[in-house]
Amino acid sequence: MDYKIHIDAGKEDCYHQYVAPGATFYVSMQVIRGGDGMAGFAVRHPSGQMVHPYQWQAQSDYTDGQSTGGYYSICIDNQFSRFASKLVNIYITVVKYDDWEKFTKEIEDMNLNINNFTQIIQTVDSNVNLMAQYQAHSRARESRDYALIKDNNYYVGTWSMVQILVIVITTCVQVYFVRKLFDIKSNGYSRNRI
Repeated sequence: MDYKIHIDAGKEDCYHQYVAPGATFYVSMQVIRGGDGMAGFAVRHPSGQMVHPYQWQAQSDYTDGQSTGGYYSICIDNQFSRFASKLVNIYITVVKYDDWEKFTKEIEDMNLNINNFTQIIQTVDSNVNLMAQYQAHSRARESRDYALIKDNNYYVGTWSMVQILVIVITTCVQVYFVRKLFDIKSNGYSRNRI
C-alpha cells in the first residue's frame, strides 16, 4: 500500500495495519513537501511497545521480520511545525511466507520433490518485494523532487516579475525627470535673439 497523506501543522496522525503472525512487516515514510521537509515517525508494536521511537527526519523506515501478529500503529508527527503542513508518502507492505510452506507440503503430498523450485520461487518473491520497496522509495523521491522544482519555478517566476516591474517603474520615473529637466517654462514674453 502506498499513500500520500496531508498532515496539518501541529498535528499527529496515526494509522493501524493488521499483520498476521509470522509475516514480515515493512513501513517507510518520506516527507515530500512542506516546512523544513522533516516529520516525526514512530511505529508501535501490537503489544503496546514502541519499536521505532519518534525521530524528526525527512525519511525513515522500519522492518519486523517475524511479527507476532496484531495491529501495528504507524504515527506521523508534525507537532514541531507550528505553521507548515506536510505532504508525506507512506509505503506499507505485509508478506506472509507461510503460504509457501503450505504449498510445499501440498506438492510433497503428491510425491513430487520440488523443494529447489519452491525455494527459488520464495527467493524471487522476496526479491520482488524488495524491488517494490525500492520503487516506492524512488517514487517518493521523485514526488519530492517534483514538488521542489515546482516551488522553485514559482519562486523564480514571482521574483522575475517583481524585478521586471521595478525596471519598468524606474524607466518611467527616469524618463519623467529627464523630460522635466528639459521642460522650458515661458514667462509671458518671448525675445528672439539674433
